[in-house]
Amino acid sequence: MADYTRTEVMDQAKKLANMLANTDEIDRFKQVEAKINDNEKVQKLITKIKTLQKQAVNFQSYGKQEAQKRVEEEIDRLQAEVDAIPVVQEFKDSQVDVNDVLQLVTGTISREVTNEVIESTGCDVLSGETGSKLKNSSNSSTCSY
Repeated sequence: MADYTRTEVMDQAKKLANMLANTDEIDRFKQVEAKINDNEKVQKLITKIKTLQKQAVNFQSYGKQEAQKRVEEEIDRLQAEVDAIPVVQEFKDSQVDVNDVLQLVTGTISREVTNEVIESTGCDVLSGETGSKLKNSSNSSTCSY
């Protein structure tokens, strides 16, 4: 019999999401994002890049390969200029930090669910197999049923 309903699990997931949204990593991300949005140079460069990307798509659709190549080279140059701005690197670093936290939580949940399934079927986590699988195999002596 299940101990929790899907709704109860989802409610807890929302609470966990709220907790994550209030971590130091997310706070730092929000602060750096605000700096980027307030940085006139970054915003101008991003606008130029977006305009050039549209031009590149148009040149590609009309088969103007030379013009497309020139525009893409300019996009690369502008992107390198954006990437060289310290606040942009800080923003990218904060994105990596947030992603690391999310990956850690996801991995922990996945691992713990797997362990609970293995243990609840009467097997040891170290074996890495559920009791029902071992019961149906010839090596069924490592778990209790």
